[in-house]
Amino acid sequence: MAESELAPNFAPFFSFAGIAAAMVFGCAGAAYGTAKAGIGIAGVGTFRPDLIMKSLIPVVMSGIIAVYGLVIAVLIAGALNPASTMSLYTSFMHLAAGLSVGLSGVAAGYTIGIVGDAGVRAYMQQSRVYVGMILILIFGEVLGLYGLIVGLILNSKS
Repeated sequence: MAESELAPNFAPFFSFAGIAAAMVFGCAGAAYGTAKAGIGIAGVGTFRPDLIMKSLIPVVMSGIIAVYGLVIAVLIAGALNPASTMSLYTSFMHLAAGLSVGLSGVAAGYTIGIVGDAGVRAYMQQSRVYVGMILILIFGEVLGLYGLIVGLILNSKS
């Protein structure tokens, strides 16, 4: 094969698509988790304002999901160099890394939002639910962390 077939001019497009996927999907998951948990916190705050600060944990955890997308997007962007050619292999690895982080961020944000909403409402009625809610939120957060780990491994192979 000729070198132009291994490194076509359009190859960087897939790297940029990986950056966009990591940011768009990661932030969409974080936004959903924040909004859904925020609805529950607003409901709790009207009855028990003293519980608002402890109920903010799901919102903080949702925000971390967006940070995972930002981390992989910055790493991929740092690997791009307009002065050199890029192989399709590298650009597809960047796309896979971005999709891995972004789509797992959607799943984690969805989980954190649903659990956060129901959890803070249950916590308002029964304080013993708090530790269980935190554990479930951690298991939801780790879904995004798995995506970040896979994305970092993929990015290191490119």
